Amino acid sequence: MSYYRAPIEEISFALETVAGMKQWSSVPGFEEAGEDLVQAVLEEAGKLANDVISPTNEIGDAEGAKLDGNTVTTPDAFKPMHEAFVEGGWSTLSADPELGGQGLPASLEIAVTEMVTSANMAYSLQPLLTSGAIAAIDAHASDDLRLKYLPKMITGEWSGAMNLTEPSAGSDVGALRARAEKQPDGTYKISGQKIYITWGEHDLCDNVIHLVLARLPDSPPGTKGISMFIVPKFHVNDDGSLGERNDVKCVSIEHKLGIHGSPTCTMAFGEEGNCVGYLVGEENFGMRNMFTMMNHARIGVGLQGVAIAERAYQHSVAFATDRIQSAAIGGKTREPVAIIEHPDVRRMLMTMRATAEASRAIIYRNVWAIDRAHASTDKEEKRSAIGEADLLTPISKAYSTDIGVEAASLAVQVHGGMGFVEETGVAQFYRDSRIAPIYEGTNGIQALDLAGRKLNADGGAHWQALIAEMRDAANDLGRSMAGSKAVLCEGIDALEDAANTLFANGFENIVDTAGGATPYLRLWGTVLGAHLLTQQAVEAERRLASNEGNPAFLKSKITVAKFFVEQLLPSATALVGPIKAGAATMTTMDTADFERA
Repeated sequence: MSYYRAPIEEISFALETVAGMKQWSSVPGFEEAGEDLVQAVLEEAGKLANDVISPTNEIGDAEGAKLDGNTVTTPDAFKPMHEAFVEGGWSTLSADPELGGQGLPASLEIAVTEMVTSANMAYSLQPLLTSGAIAAIDAHASDDLRLKYLPKMITGEWSGAMNLTEPSAGSDVGALRARAEKQPDGTYKISGQKIYITWGEHDLCDNVIHLVLARLPDSPPGTKGISMFIVPKFHVNDDGSLGERNDVKCVSIEHKLGIHGSPTCTMAFGEEGNCVGYLVGEENFGMRNMFTMMNHARIGVGLQGVAIAERAYQHSVAFATDRIQSAAIGGKTREPVAIIEHPDVRRMLMTMRATAEASRAIIYRNVWAIDRAHASTDKEEKRSAIGEADLLTPISKAYSTDIGVEAASLAVQVHGGMGFVEETGVAQFYRDSRIAPIYEGTNGIQALDLAGRKLNADGGAHWQALIAEMRDAANDLGRSMAGSKAVLCEGIDALEDAANTLFANGFENIVDTAGGATPYLRLWGTVLGAHLLTQQAVEAERRLASNEGNPAFLKSKITVAKFFVEQLLPSATALVGPIKAGAATMTTMDTADFERA
C-alpha cells in the first residue's frame, strides 16, 4: 500500500513564509481567513486526503476508467470519494460568495489542492479543470451564462472540461478546425472533434460543461480567429434543471502510461448536426479568454509535480527506514543497517525533499501574487502583482513538473529492484508524473514563454524586481545561513547574466533565445527555489531563537535549505553557458542527417 500523510506542518509553514498567510485576514475580501480558520481547513483537508482519497489511488490505477458505448465509468471507489469531496464543500473554497463560494484566498485552495493531488493525482484533475473553467466563465461570460452554469459547477455537482486539442492542432492551437455557425436565436452550432480531453466524459457529475474553442466561417486565420463556447453535455432549463442531451459524446478513451483513473477522451461535437454552444465573451477572442483557464491549469499541473514528489518522498523514506541492507559505511561493526543510513540513499531522499519544498514555495508565492492582484485596489500594486504572477506561472508549471518526474525516478532508485515492479506502488508515481511536463503547454513552450514574452514584459521590470529582491535577501541572511551567501550570490549573478543576455537578444534573435530557453527556465527555478528556501530557513532560525514552534521541524528547514544551496544550487552557474551559446549547434545539421543511414 502506498504511503501518504498530508504534511500539514510543512504546508502551513510555507503558507506563512511565502504566501502571506498571516496577512490574509487584513486583505479586503479575505477577512474570514484568520489563522484559526485556515489551520482548521488544512487539518480537515489533510484528513480527507489521508483517509478518503489516498486509499483510492492504487485502486484507480488498477481499474482505470472504462468506455461502454459513449458512456465512461470511473473506478467504483471514485463515486463515494467524490461525494465526500462535494459534501465537504471543498470545491467552493475560493469561489465567489455570491455564486455559492466561500471567498477564501486562492492561496489556501492551492494548499488543499496539493493534498488532494498527492492523494490521487488522476482524480484531482477533475476538480482542477472544473475550477479553471469556473474562472474562465466568471471572467468572460455574460451574466446570464454565469448564473446558469457557475453555481452547480462551484458546488461540484457539475464539472468542467477544456477542449482545445485536435489531431492537427496540438501545441499549434491556431490550426484547429472545429467549426461554429451562428444561429438566428443567438446560439451556435458546433461541429468537430477534440482529442486528449481530460475528464471530458464521466459518471461522477450530473453534467459536464465543456469550454470549446472553435472557428467561425469568416474568422481570421490562426489564433486571432478562434472563439470560445460553452457546450453542456445536457442542456440546462431556465429553472436550472437538466434538459435533453446535447449532441456531444465521447467516442474513445486513451490507454495511457499513467493517470489511469482519469478518462482522457476523444470528444465528437455535432455528429448529428445538433450540437448547441453558447459564445463566451466576444467572437474571435476565444484564445485570450481560454488563457484564463489555461494559466489556472498550468499552476495546478505544476502543483502535480510537487504533489507527486512529496508522496514519492514519503513512500521512499518509509521503505528506506525498513529495508535492511549492508553495513554502514565507516561503521564500527559489519551488522547490516537500514539503507537510510547510507549516504547516497540520503542524497536521493534529500534531493527529493529539497526540490519538492522549493517547488512548493515557488507555486505558493505564485498564487499569493494572484490573490494580491485580485484583492488590491491600488493600480500600481495590482500591476506589479499581475506581472509577478505572469512571470512565475511558466516557472511553476515547468520547473515543478520536471522536479516531479525526477523525484519519482529517484523514488524508483531508492527502492532498487523493488522499485521496478508494480507491487511496491512506486512505479505508479513515475507513470503518473510523466504526463505533467507535457500537457497544459509542454515545458518547452513554457520556457519559450518565459524567455520571450515574460522576459520582455514591461521592459523587464518584473524579473528585475525579483532579482533585486533576491540579492537584498542574500545580503541579509541569518547566522545559520551565513555560509550560504557566496553560493547564493553566485547563483543570482548567473541568473541576472543570463536574463540580460536574452533580454538583449530581444525578438530579433529569437532563434538563439529559443535554443537557450529550457536551461534558462531551469536556472530560474533553481535560483528562485534557493532564495525561498533560505528565507524559510531565516524564519526558522528566528523562531528557534524565540522558542516558537516545533524545534525538530524548524531545524530540518535549515538543513534542507543548506542542502539545496550546497548540493543543487551550484549547478545553476553551469547553465549560463548553454543559454549564451544559443541554437547554433542545434540548427546547423541538416534535417536529413538526423536519420541513421
